[in-house]
Amino acid sequence: MEEYNYEMLLDRALSRLPSTKASDSRFVIPRVKVFIEGKTTIFENFDAVCSYINRESGYVMKFLLNELGTAGKSEGTRAIFQGRFSPDDVAHQIQRFVDEYVLCWECQKPDTHIIKMDRVWVVKCDACGAIRPTMKRKGGKGKK
Repeated sequence: MEEYNYEMLLDRALSRLPSTKASDSRFVIPRVKVFIEGKTTIFENFDAVCSYINRESGYVMKFLLNELGTAGKSEGTRAIFQGRFSPDDVAHQIQRFVDEYVLCWECQKPDTHIIKMDRVWVVKCDACGAIRPTMKRKGGKGKK
């Protein structure tokens, strides 16, 4: 009978494990395409950004209108805001939305969805199982 030592068994086990590629950069929000036309701001790839972050465009639009303190509408694949907002302003608000309503606070993964538990809206992570309530929005311009 053949004798096995610990190192040999460990090497054999490690050689049979599937290779994994760990990357923290799998979730990168697409660059916002924003341009100003007269007194309005047009967010050209609004629908693509909403699709990528896996949130309904209505929720994202409501957040942006509230945080930018303006009126606007969703038209086709783009969003139109009354007033002039720089691409950085819009990108900052999208990042705030992602930080608050998309990324898990425990594992920082975007594998979340929003559900209602009892009378409270919560962000539930499918990756680690964490659950946290969403923040109440006050309104007005968001702080940078």
